[in-house]
Amino acid sequence: MATVTFSSPLLHKDVTVYAVAGDTGTILALAEKNKIPLPFECRDGECGSCLIEVTSLDDKKMATALTEKERAALKALGKLTSKELVDAEVNDLPPKYRLACQTIVRDQDILVKFSGTPGGAA
Repeated sequence: MATVTFSSPLLHKDVTVYAVAGDTGTILALAEKNKIPLPFECRDGECGSCLIEVTSLDDKKMATALTEKERAALKALGKLTSKELVDAEVNDLPPKYRLACQTIVRDQDILVKFSGTPGGAA
């Protein structure tokens, strides 16, 4: 079972929740289930309003593949460099920034930071 710790100026303190192994829910779905006020608009990876910064809290470096929409949104927001794109697609290394509506929690403990402003940097 993985833990996801949410950190934001919108929260009084960091909130850590459990993510069930094998669940294919997104970070946004996990946040909603636990009443974490992560901003979002489209739920489809196009608007970029659910921008998050993800940091691994253990030695595991797991990535879920970037969707085409997520790749385009992160590039448009200036949050995905060419090197990060190559690392994600070729080396299976997760980029620092993701979209909560597109990112599936894997079997690793992570810190998820978000600003509280739709599309704002964490």
